[in-house]
Amino acid sequence: MPILYNGSTREFHLQTEKTSYIFSVMENGQLGQLYYGKKLRHRESFERLFHVEATPNTACTTEGDLVFSLDLVKQEYPAYGTTDFREPAYQVLQEGGSRITDFVYQDHRIFGGKEKLEGLPATYAENDGEATTLEITLYDQEIDVEVRLSYTVFEELDAISRSARFINYGEADVNLTRALSVSIDLPDANFEMVQLSGAWARERHIKNRRLVPGLQSIASTRGTSSAQQNPFLALKRPETTEHQGEVYGASLVYSGNFLAQVEVDHYDTARLMIGINPFDFNWLLKNGESFQTPEAVLVYSDAGLNGMSQTYHRLYRTRLARGKWRDRERPVLINNWEATYFDFNEQKIFELAQSSKELGVELFVLDDGWFGKRDADTSSLGDWFEDKRKLPNGITQLAKAITGLGMEFGLWFEPEMVSKASDLYNAHPDWVIHVPNRRMSHGRNQLVLDFSRQEVVDYIYGLMAKVLRDAPISYVKWDMNRYMTEVGSLGHPADRQREVAHRYILGVYSLYERLTSEFPHVLFESCAGGGSRFDPGLLHYAPQGWTSDDTDAVERLKIQYGTSLVYPVSSMGAHVSAVPNHQVGRVTSLETRANVAYFGAFGYELDVTMMTDEEKEQVKEQIRFYKENRSLIQQGQFYRIENPFAEDGNRTSWLVVSDDQSEALLGYYQVLSTPNPGLSRVFFKGLNPEFEYTIEGLDATFYGDELMGAGLQLNRYRLNEHPADFSSVVYKVKRV
Repeated sequence: MPILYNGSTREFHLQTEKTSYIFSVMENGQLGQLYYGKKLRHRESFERLFHVEATPNTACTTEGDLVFSLDLVKQEYPAYGTTDFREPAYQVLQEGGSRITDFVYQDHRIFGGKEKLEGLPATYAENDGEATTLEITLYDQEIDVEVRLSYTVFEELDAISRSARFINYGEADVNLTRALSVSIDLPDANFEMVQLSGAWARERHIKNRRLVPGLQSIASTRGTSSAQQNPFLALKRPETTEHQGEVYGASLVYSGNFLAQVEVDHYDTARLMIGINPFDFNWLLKNGESFQTPEAVLVYSDAGLNGMSQTYHRLYRTRLARGKWRDRERPVLINNWEATYFDFNEQKIFELAQSSKELGVELFVLDDGWFGKRDADTSSLGDWFEDKRKLPNGITQLAKAITGLGMEFGLWFEPEMVSKASDLYNAHPDWVIHVPNRRMSHGRNQLVLDFSRQEVVDYIYGLMAKVLRDAPISYVKWDMNRYMTEVGSLGHPADRQREVAHRYILGVYSLYERLTSEFPHVLFESCAGGGSRFDPGLLHYAPQGWTSDDTDAVERLKIQYGTSLVYPVSSMGAHVSAVPNHQVGRVTSLETRANVAYFGAFGYELDVTMMTDEEKEQVKEQIRFYKENRSLIQQGQFYRIENPFAEDGNRTSWLVVSDDQSEALLGYYQVLSTPNPGLSRVFFKGLNPEFEYTIEGLDATFYGDELMGAGLQLNRYRLNEHPADFSSVVYKVKRV
């Protein structure tokens, strides 16, 4: 059993294939942590793991007992104000103004499988044998409120998910002012904190910092998970590398404001927390009402950062993403945006599709500008009906013409936004997020629709569903180009205004749920000004996301490398675009642009009608190569080898290996050419040491142990034949 209970000592032992998570009911009825880490054998008692002794200058919970203090023990879901002086996981404001609570163990149940979270995306089990869930009920008698802590163990996938649900059975109202999803107390603070930080066009760069006493955190208050920070945090030992050493990961399945923090106390122990950001948050619970926190997914690895990543990749690719497209090979697409921007007509679009089909492209995507009177980014968002000036025969006929070529057709929407210059805003100016009598800020000349209101979500659903019903559309790019400001809603009373940001995200999820349910054949790709909402929450509905608006091959090395810390290759939209690159102006070869983009959901963003015959032949070969290898790329094991964030950072390499180790694809990239270089090697990972392999294009065979132990000498094999900046090579490896 992956969940074991010692009744006499009231201890819970959660076991995955490689990890143990142990906690108990303490003498005060609250839950205390005992251990989280490498798998331990089960014992009838783990009492020897719990120890506390008298310490000066603290407070103790029971009169006459000068030893037991919550200031000193590790806890599962800690509160503030009853001898623990660290930041709490939750806080409940009561009618008299008190914030003091005492949630004690009431009962628990263990069952096979996993229940859905109401209104929220989450990991899932396809049958009861895939996962085991422990639900513990904590109860505060004084206020008649329950907290149900849920732990799901994915034994074979080696991960544990956690969440909390608050239920008010009392007659008095209570307010949740803080409700995080998970708290982990670790026995020491000898860690480096690893985070994914950035901005538009440079999302999810890996940042490390050593833990010090006090609080260190990342967060978003933008109404989305954001490009600036990602809802993920890892703690690794200072000596931990990609492939060796201990690391703890915490990833939040949520797309809104979040907080991830570590607090190091005066005894150098670390408390890791992640959940909805308490800043500007409050949730009113009346009698009979409940609140569900988002799910957090915990991963422990003693095989380095890459070991942690592979666990997240397997779980998120197969038991977070879902639907028809979860396991299917993704089509090679072309998007017209960088080819035309807003300046196109029906003939131009059809010509682009025709030329793309000749090159082997499988899906044509019509981006922004097809609706309302959209000639620039100043109008028409919210008016989701075709612009007959550009498309006189309408979206349906254009889609039929393109699918008649033997291609699929996709369409861009930005459903959460509205332009002031639009029919929708003229009819419903009250349907936007705003505060009366205050200035309304804007971003990209647009305002945010109030998705915390059901009637707004219903209206947008009606418009989108009509387009998807009428036309043969198999792909939707769902964009979102604006953060929230002046957060307020005319649809909710004053005492619920601090719920609006979370209710908004619930509205986004509900729209996704309705559309993916009615149109299961449609592949949804999430986008948010590029990668401003690339998070696990949206992966539940859209199995791939636009990784960044920045398609420069050199910058994409960092973006894709950092993104892979948590997210599978299959989730990363990665396209070849025109040069000079539209975001940074850099000129890289068509070969290198493809060599980077192969490691993702592959496509193009350029005007193929303007390409030379030689370039078209190159593109044909690239598409042929990707189709031949996309199953391996999208479903294989991913290994990071050389790090673009290293001090030198001139070289990057990564590798994807099939589950049976019979084939692999290695990408190797050098940013700047170096004069008179010394011998350089790349060391493979994940191969079978006993297998003999060929490498496409080389007249030699290699055993797996040779490629992993001795490496492949790059100077000898292809890379430096024609030295140049921004050079790259992809090696296809196959078992003999």
